[in-house]
Amino acid sequence: MANLSDQQMDFYKQNGYVSPINILSPQEATEVREEIEIIENKYPDILEGIGRNYVHIISPLFNKICLNNKMLDAVESIIGKNILICGTTLFIKNANEKEFVSFHQDAKYIGLEPHNWVTAWIAITDSNEDNGCMRMWPGSHKNNLRYHNQKFDQNNLLTRGQTVEDVPIEDTVPIILKAGQMSLHHPTIVHGSGINKSKDRRIGFVVQSYIGDNVDQVLGKIYVQIARGEDRYKLHEYSNIPTELMNKKDIECRKRANHELSKIFYSGSKKIGKF
Repeated sequence: MANLSDQQMDFYKQNGYVSPINILSPQEATEVREEIEIIENKYPDILEGIGRNYVHIISPLFNKICLNNKMLDAVESIIGKNILICGTTLFIKNANEKEFVSFHQDAKYIGLEPHNWVTAWIAITDSNEDNGCMRMWPGSHKNNLRYHNQKFDQNNLLTRGQTVEDVPIEDTVPIILKAGQMSLHHPTIVHGSGINKSKDRRIGFVVQSYIGDNVDQVLGKIYVQIARGEDRYKLHEYSNIPTELMNKKDIECRKRANHELSKIFYSGSKKIGKF
């Protein structure tokens, strides 16, 4: 067991995040990038828009990452021994493009209650200030959910362009990760990221999120997988577990899951974005 240390847990409780945590080797991270680019080349547009979600349902490699014991040990320290994989997302910022993520709180639109869950952000490429790494507002998770302005910006990687205004940038902290390292963050911490100014892609694979088995989806239906322990409450649908890349049954399962996810993300909205 490689649970978070007392020092790391204290930091998480005070600041709302903890990083870096070594998860994958550089070679393993490279293999993940290669998997992404194989999918992109062989199945154009399959990872675009809403297709960036639930990638672990169509790829044994991504599913294996979600079950990584180092990750689960750290997650168990925060949410307990019964852990479900709620969903996954790819956040890719290409070089010379303008994608960014506005400052926001994950819990605002995701519909998971209570907040016994944590988001794992795994760097598949190095993530730094030059290529648009995440920035956290330490301690902001201790306050209530804030008002989010829905901007639907063309280059915003969030569904609605949901934005917490007037975040003091000087008080935020860059989450600098080497390929294969991970950060964990609280559902209500305010965070975002800027554009990629480098000459290479910045790729993050996000388990959004690991949830305790007591966590319900109050806005709709989600597809989960047991990562560790047991599911005592059985509040959700179960996803397929992939045995080969892009299996037809898994593709159909992911299609259903993403259809339901889209309804959750845009619940109460009169406008639909591209993600």
